[in-house]
Amino acid sequence: MNTAIIVTHNGLGHAEPGLSHKLLVNYLKLLQETDRIPDAMGFMTEGVKLLVEESPVLSQLQEMEQKGVIILVCGTCLNYYGLMDKLLVGMVGHMSDIIEMQFKAEKLISL
Repeated sequence: MNTAIIVTHNGLGHAEPGLSHKLLVNYLKLLQETDRIPDAMGFMTEGVKLLVEESPVLSQLQEMEQKGVIILVCGTCLNYYGLMDKLLVGMVGHMSDIIEMQFKAEKLISL
């Protein structure tokens, strides 16, 4: 595995939701346009909110998954936010799965 991305925010950075969502949409689109898609993505804490109904980046994440990107989602986080039944992309994993993904990656990017 060459590259993995960890997403821990509901958007990109610590800005207002509108801006951080817009930035993440642009980031994911550019990754795909330049063929720089990661091998895996892990979503924890508020990042899990990006994988459910009404997420502004849902279509980009679904496209990435269709291209073979492994998308791991923290089950504890989904349960905490009451989102387990709303997950639309990715597979529910445990912290051990996310740790394994991190240690297998040659490059780890945190968003």
